[in-house]
Amino acid sequence: MARIKPQALLQQSKRKKGPARISPMTMMFYGLILVLVVFFLYASYRHWSNRSRFNSDNHLSVSEGDAFLDARKSDLPGYAVVNTSKGSIVIELHKESAPEVVDEFIDLCQKGHFKGMLFNRVIKHYVIQAGDGQGTGTTEDWSLRGKQSTSMKHEAFMLGTSKGKHTNKGFNLFITTAPIPDLNEKLVVFGQVIKGEDVVQEIEEVDTDEHYNPKISIGILDVTLRQKI
Repeated sequence: MARIKPQALLQQSKRKKGPARISPMTMMFYGLILVLVVFFLYASYRHWSNRSRFNSDNHLSVSEGDAFLDARKSDLPGYAVVNTSKGSIVIELHKESAPEVVDEFIDLCQKGHFKGMLFNRVIKHYVIQAGDGQGTGTTEDWSLRGKQSTSMKHEAFMLGTSKGKHTNKGFNLFITTAPIPDLNEKLVVFGQVIKGEDVVQEIEEVDTDEHYNPKISIGILDVTLRQKI
């Protein structure tokens, strides 16, 4: 058996312990994986960062919008004092239930639309009306529907007007003097008398002709808007 020289054994040992060489393809593979991991982390960061910013901006916009609406609602008058030739009637406006009608009513009050408006139709234990009666049907029709209906949506001393779009002359006022039917959905209620019920009843008791027109002139002197009473 031939002996291996010590020098050959040393060289053979160095070859076994030396580091294995990595091929260029392997290096490119691992490099590509590293690039993909970095790109994924960056994309995830951008996504969650933009989402957080959007939610923050959206919440801010909603909060500002709500604050604007709340401020606008608080700026609107909450009460109207209807000064008539028989006395004053204080009405609380229903801003929440009929906002568009209340806005229109306030605008007309500021323009002096109701000054000099007459109560031209009075039905005892039913309703008093100021303004033009056209567009709401005849009073006889109301009475007939009232006897046939069991709905009691309109309580006593409620302020309403005819439904639908109004011209300046078409915005009339109705104040109920008893719980009455919904008048076949012809009226929208937007206020309630909180003071001056006796004035409403005094107007209700005036003498009328066969068409429910008062024999004496009773009118609105003016309407004053107030934030508080």
